[in-house]
Amino acid sequence: MRIIAGEFRRRLLLTPKDAEVTRPIPDRVKESLFSLLRGHCEGATVFDAFAGTGAIGLEAVSRGATRCVMVEKDREIAEILRKNIGTLGVQGRCEVVVGDALGPGALARAPRPLKLAFVDPPYPIVQDPLGYLRVMEQLKALIQLLTDDGFAVLRTPWPLRHREGGEAPEAVPEPKRWKKKGKGRRERGDGRGFGAEGEEGRRRGSPKPSAKPDKRVEELDPEGDFGVDDLDLDELGLEGDEFGEMSEEEAAAFEAQAGGGATDKPTPVWKDVNLKVEGAVGPETHVYGSMAVHLYMKAKP
Repeated sequence: MRIIAGEFRRRLLLTPKDAEVTRPIPDRVKESLFSLLRGHCEGATVFDAFAGTGAIGLEAVSRGATRCVMVEKDREIAEILRKNIGTLGVQGRCEVVVGDALGPGALARAPRPLKLAFVDPPYPIVQDPLGYLRVMEQLKALIQLLTDDGFAVLRTPWPLRHREGGEAPEAVPEPKRWKKKGKGRRERGDGRGFGAEGEEGRRRGSPKPSAKPDKRVEELDPEGDFGVDDLDLDELGLEGDEFGEMSEEEAAAFEAQAGGGATDKPTPVWKDVNLKVEGAVGPETHVYGSMAVHLYMKAKP
């Protein structure tokens, strides 16, 4: 893992032997994210939740952030983070908090005023409805601390859905490397565009935040056809005209038996998660394969 740009460009960061422990953001996604935030890091105060070994927080420091509070729950990972801070010689600009990034103690340590907030929780947390609520409550609180030109950034798997009934979907595999097949897609919708607060934002344009995610439902049988058209009725001991004389109940039972009982399984229904936050503008969603980053700003009174 390395710093991409700024004062410490190309400097390598220590990482744990098992990279799956920290799930670092892929370099190309990180580069794209900081391009979106160009002009907002210089002199910024930063809060980095789920900091890991510093991939996001130290990138912000390299690009000019004057203070960065990084929260990491795992003590061993936090120790590696401290070593990375020491290697770069930025102890005076960084603070490491060992604790729950979604707890009140972490929120109390957030800089005030706050220019940039990064929330990058493990995927299983946001895929669980209760965990997702905790993440969004903390995100809401952080957004209220933002300056008028500040940003909060949330990273999630994509698409992000919860199963109706409260069960979390099967975990999305953590991406080990993201290969660029094209620019990240920006979900567009109604609302005030981001990046309009300053010269850099005006030069680069003001994309609009997403109003609603795609509405797609996974179905066990997309075509709605649990038929027996391809069955060999002779092999099953039935003639074709015999099947045609069955009652509806008999035909349904026959199809269920021939199809391995598929009709007995309820069709799972997935609901797209509402990513909007009360008191915030956004999200502006950028999709990178199986993950997405969502940008928010504090709504003006």
